[in-house]
Amino acid sequence: MKGASVPAVVGMPSPLFLWRFKAILFLLWGLCCCKIGWDSVMRMSADLRDLFLYEVFLYYNPLFLVALMIWLWGVNLWVFAQSSVNYVKVFDLAQTHLSHREIWRCATWLTLIVPTSMTAYLYLYSHGEVSLAASQPVLLYAILLIVLLSPFDMFYLSSRFYFLRTMLRIILPLQAITFPDFFLADIFTSMSKVFSDLERSVCRMVNRQVATIAWFEADSICGSHSIAIPLVLVLPYLCRFFQCLRQYKDTKEKSCLLNALKYSTAVPVIFLSALKYHVFPDQWVSFYRPLWLISGVINSLYSFYWDIKRDWDLSILTRIFMFKSPSTWTSLLYGRNWVYYWVLGSNLILRCTWTYKLSAHLRHNYLTVFAITALEMLRRFQWVFFRVENEWNKMTAKQNFEMSSDMPSESDRLLESNSHTV
Repeated sequence: MKGASVPAVVGMPSPLFLWRFKAILFLLWGLCCCKIGWDSVMRMSADLRDLFLYEVFLYYNPLFLVALMIWLWGVNLWVFAQSSVNYVKVFDLAQTHLSHREIWRCATWLTLIVPTSMTAYLYLYSHGEVSLAASQPVLLYAILLIVLLSPFDMFYLSSRFYFLRTMLRIILPLQAITFPDFFLADIFTSMSKVFSDLERSVCRMVNRQVATIAWFEADSICGSHSIAIPLVLVLPYLCRFFQCLRQYKDTKEKSCLLNALKYSTAVPVIFLSALKYHVFPDQWVSFYRPLWLISGVINSLYSFYWDIKRDWDLSILTRIFMFKSPSTWTSLLYGRNWVYYWVLGSNLILRCTWTYKLSAHLRHNYLTVFAITALEMLRRFQWVFFRVENEWNKMTAKQNFEMSSDMPSESDRLLESNSHTV
């Protein structure tokens, strides 16, 4: 009844307490996985340990990087929700779209199950249960694929359908290219190393090479010298290349061709690197390696120029951090000159180091490549802020122009008033 007092709920813990409790459980679970995994690795002989860890790293590192990208995307959405950028309108999302909290919930589950599967793999293999150990990555990949492709109304069906439909439009650009299409395709170019490792992992699972000595052989069908590696690495860039050609067909803008040229510069970087395993060492050192270095410099500088000149608008670079309500982040980031220098400098450096990842002949340094891939995702994470904001500013400017053109001018109103008889 109106005016009646509502009894307080007794015994209900506060949200802050629940969050702290979950964080403690998450930390304890992480420590248990680290302890079990470390003990399992120490049971192996020293000569087998490094090679075995390389195989474990191959199966699980792409899923760790996917989880990182999902966490970062949730942070992007949180910042958009705090600022004036209407990302829902930019991406043309439905009202049932996932919020940053739901994105983080998906990332949390992925962060939980991937280390759990990896710990089980290490434990079972070190204790002689090779067949059970080999089933762990296969089971994990199968579960994730079933969840992604499930037609049932669970696990955010509408969002999964939106994601899969956008992926299909990226692979087959038969329709007009929308902002979500090339935005997701750009993110996929930063994850080309992830796709390459996923292909190699699935290849070994299909050929029953998990937890066997076959992964020692570099020249095997799924080895590090496989021709499939450069083909998968170049696939996201080719998709983006054909998107630019489709945009040129629809708009006749020459900038689309220049953008297509940018993505084509990644092709020689990838294939010249892969030639190391198919030519004589003298030919690689004297001829192909200099070409690879030159093509890498061209790709890095061209991509950096396009980020600054086309994808971003430096005149409003930090407006994204002007939150609706007072925030520490606003006072720290909004209107600060150091943000300009950080964005420009980090983008240039990480653009250059990203060439390292595209080179198949350097992939044996798997920890270094993993770190560079993670840094590239952080670069893409900060790129998202300014790319989405730039698109939102273009949309609002276009709407304001259309509104002003629809309104009659002062001279038109005067002419209309003179046409009336008094």
